[in-house]
Amino acid sequence: MQLEKLLKQPNALPSAPKVVRKLIETFDQEEVDALLVASYIEDDPVLTAKLLKTANSAFFGLSRQVSNARDAMNVLGLIKVRALVIGASLGEGFHTLGGVNLNQFWRYSLNTANLSRYIALPIKIDENTAFTAGLIHCIGELVMHVGMPEAMIDLDRSIPMLDLKRAKAERGLFGYSYAEVGAALAREWRFPKRMINAIEHQTAPFDNDVYEPIAGVIHIGSWRARAEEQAMRSELLINTYPDPVGLVLGIDPDSVVAEEIPSLHRQTEDEHTQASAPH
Repeated sequence: MQLEKLLKQPNALPSAPKVVRKLIETFDQEEVDALLVASYIEDDPVLTAKLLKTANSAFFGLSRQVSNARDAMNVLGLIKVRALVIGASLGEGFHTLGGVNLNQFWRYSLNTANLSRYIALPIKIDENTAFTAGLIHCIGELVMHVGMPEAMIDLDRSIPMLDLKRAKAERGLFGYSYAEVGAALAREWRFPKRMINAIEHQTAPFDNDVYEPIAGVIHIGSWRARAEEQAMRSELLINTYPDPVGLVLGIDPDSVVAEEIPSLHRQTEDEHTQASAPH
């Protein structure tokens, strides 16, 4: 199915709720009033409940439970809370998909967000854009499963969704991947251009006319999060590390190739089922 046709499929691109449109507008503001953002969130009880469920999950391991959006803002900060609410809203649009393990999908997405921020900080790249783009970088997969479920379930059987070769396989079959589809959704929701570029070019960050370092950050963050889902160990981590991207960004490979790194949250299977992320 051509990309234009996919995007016109019923329910393929969910519309952004009012509160999310307000949150997206704050990305371009130099000074953001965190309490005002919390009040926007609290106007939507469903999204507030989903935010609190994720914030209080084992993934974040908070020392105390948070009970409202302002409390979450104080404990987690604006960057994480705003991204989690946007992610929760996107999750609402894709809460039942055949063949997709949504718990795993959102766990992987949260890991990518954390890793992207962890990678961005030492090389002085905008951590806010890195975290948010990292959280929603793979949303195109869900759009594709809604728009062409049979083709995607067939693909899932041969190349699982979180396989390192997934984007290449999608391009071979369809001529595009989850990256271009996710960027189309980000455009529809009017995300900042920098975030759209990062999502669109994440699979080949420096093969385009738009040099967007955050695309490179997501490329490495998502590689490491996929490696975690596949339980890769030292030798495979070293052998699959995207060295050319890391070199351009000036990333210390040891910071992401280690089996245990600070931003990667390991959970037990019990925690996985309890701590589903924004959906």
